[in-house]
Amino acid sequence: MRVDEYLAHDAVGLAALVRDGEVSAADVLEAAISRAEEVDPRLNAIIRPMYEEARRRAATAPADAPLAGVPFLLKDLFQDYAGVPTSMACRAMRDIPAPAHAEVVRRWLDAGLIPFGKTNLPEFGAKGVTEPREFGPTRNPWNLARTPGGSSGGSAAAVAAGIVPAAGANDGGGSIRIPAACCGLVGLKPGRGRVPFGPAAGEPMHGAAVNGVVTRTVRDSAVLLDAMAGPEPTSPYPIAPPERPYADEVARDAGRLRIGFTHRSPLGTRVHPEAATAVRNAAGLLEKLGHDVEEAEPGIDGRALTEDFLTLWYGSVAALVDDIKARTGCGDDAFEPDTHMLAAMGRSMDASVYVRCHEHWNEHIRALADFHGRYDLLLTPTIAGPPIPIGRLDPPAWLRAAERALVRTRTDRIVAMTGLVTTEVMHNLTATPFTLLANLTGAPAISLPLHWTPDGLPLGVQFVAPAGGEGLLLRLAARLEEAHPWAQRRPSAVPFPAPAAS
Repeated sequence: MRVDEYLAHDAVGLAALVRDGEVSAADVLEAAISRAEEVDPRLNAIIRPMYEEARRRAATAPADAPLAGVPFLLKDLFQDYAGVPTSMACRAMRDIPAPAHAEVVRRWLDAGLIPFGKTNLPEFGAKGVTEPREFGPTRNPWNLARTPGGSSGGSAAAVAAGIVPAAGANDGGGSIRIPAACCGLVGLKPGRGRVPFGPAAGEPMHGAAVNGVVTRTVRDSAVLLDAMAGPEPTSPYPIAPPERPYADEVARDAGRLRIGFTHRSPLGTRVHPEAATAVRNAAGLLEKLGHDVEEAEPGIDGRALTEDFLTLWYGSVAALVDDIKARTGCGDDAFEPDTHMLAAMGRSMDASVYVRCHEHWNEHIRALADFHGRYDLLLTPTIAGPPIPIGRLDPPAWLRAAERALVRTRTDRIVAMTGLVTTEVMHNLTATPFTLLANLTGAPAISLPLHWTPDGLPLGVQFVAPAGGEGLLLRLAARLEEAHPWAQRRPSAVPFPAPAAS
């Protein structure tokens, strides 16, 4: 299979070729590897090739699975592949093989996908950019000086550059939707409990973190959600299954929807004019499609919601660092300074503060439910402006000095009490203030590539649905994809062959 032929198909299309015997899984895989070797040196999206393992799997892959023979990449966080390390971009975990497949990986394999590598991310997925110390930055295929977002930045860069039609991702604060918005992709965050996280974990961060994918087409997102969805024996709170397969939703009419939109930052911070334009243009397109659209937003204190979320995040990082130290015997130098700062915040908190902030989540859930009592969907920018330059979120000198002092003296409580860390984290979140809402409330949400800036950078918009609304999101996304196609747009910073002849 030629690379130009490979690039002409999404995952569903490639699987159809394999099922029909027009091409073998092995040939499709070689086209994907060839594409990776051509463009990834510019991107640094793949941090652990698995070529030989993938070739063995492709040679014996059955052709009747829903995604038979489709090349795929796993995010190197919570997506364990037995015998292959899951580094989480942390030096301490770089060479420790995973003992078993994660449940979501097992389901992807059962669906016929052929993983041939693992993708880059910030350490522990803790940032909205992908610039880990251990592996170096991943670059955006639309502009190599810009971030592909994070934390699933390696996966998004690989999909946008045509290495794979879809790749594994996960989302604890926007990590599917932010890179999708930065790279011109579809990024569906399933609702809480829809996709399993086991067997190593039940529902990380009380269900705020979920597994998923980034794709170029809506139908790929739907078929992959069908492959992933459903409880496992260790699922803490299994939820009701969908009325029908998600793949069937793509062909269904969305009906006439009531959609409230806003481009005001929940933090009250600046939103770039292009992000506001993206939302207004999307609202105009929705009106043309017959939907009722008006400016509205949930009655939620965005700063309070963010602080409640961060308390849980700080605690989660502290627990993860302590667990890795206990398991590996590693020292402080195995972790990035920023990670130490977040962990210090977590260790400084009383348990009562942690519990109280978690109980506040219910207030935000009720407020979003009240909004969805009046509107079917919420429309916002996914990110507050175009993808930022690589290095823009590097900590300032004063914070670097504080981080060095922390590692030397272990003054966790003193550093945390200054409030300097939260001030800096809040500053960084001004670039991505819109995504936390869906994680904290457990709502499904999707980023769609409906806007490009005048200088050619993607800037996605986000739709947030009520609980169980993944099908609604897919129905609307498919109609928007028909009205405003995006899948054939190709980034300019990596080479593409001429399209395959029809």
